[in-house]
Amino acid sequence: MTTLGPGTGRAAAQRRWAAVTTVRERSTAADRIAIAALALLVAAALLAPVLAPHSPVLRSGEAFLPPGSAGHPLGTDALGYDLLSRVLFGMRSSLLAAAIVIASGVVIGTLVGVLAGALPGWVDNLLMRVTDLFLALPGLVIAMAVAASLGAGYTSALIGIAIVWWPMYARLVRGEIRAWAARPHLEAARLAGVPWGRRVTRHLLPGVRSTIVVAASLDVGGLVVALASLSFIGLSSPAPAPELGAMAAQGMQYLLESWWVPIVPGVAVTALALVANYAGDAVRDMLRRR
Repeated sequence: MTTLGPGTGRAAAQRRWAAVTTVRERSTAADRIAIAALALLVAAALLAPVLAPHSPVLRSGEAFLPPGSAGHPLGTDALGYDLLSRVLFGMRSSLLAAAIVIASGVVIGTLVGVLAGALPGWVDNLLMRVTDLFLALPGLVIAMAVAASLGAGYTSALIGIAIVWWPMYARLVRGEIRAWAARPHLEAARLAGVPWGRRVTRHLLPGVRSTIVVAASLDVGGLVVALASLSFIGLSSPAPAPELGAMAAQGMQYLLESWWVPIVPGVAVTALALVANYAGDAVRDMLRRR
């Protein structure tokens, strides 16, 4: 059995410190604040079962308690549900949905983009024409149509948005693959007889990684708004599921007399989208400063 000496631990610590120093050098104070704010929101959403003072789907007080009421910092809605608990679980649902859609978009888009970029000719033309077809259509309208045809529900909303979200990744990856494939070391690898699959996995995919990371980080805010839009018009989980868009829609009728019922979830959607966009910009700027 190999014994790791103290030098190994020191080397690992030095590598971790070098990584921290590199992040500090590439980022500004605004970048770090934006990323920290998003991390805080993500942590709050993930810890919703612990942080939420009440169940998001059970009556916990009188209806229309205003913000600041005892035991209900953000008040209650028309059914006596605690708004803070519902917002925490709503953010959790939105971030989970955004992660699923981004993951599916990255996988499908990267696969299509790599095949189109690395196989010029009829394969490239066919895949890009299909991609252009999806890009030419109004994405949110198609997502609504798909979700409506499948029946209102969380899964239907995810499928509807995922179907229209991958083409952008395919276009980005295809462009990056074509640019990297023209570089001298890739041409040398091809002439040396390096297999196509090895060239893709060892040389091309690592080259497009940063582009994918930037695109994915910038997509979070847009996806939060898109998912809230579907739930606002009733195409996501049915009541009393804590969906931010649906909560805002259901509370609109009480806007004049109990403003906090629609405003609190609306502010949550806006804050989450804005912070995610600023954090995405920060990630993009940090990678550009490499």
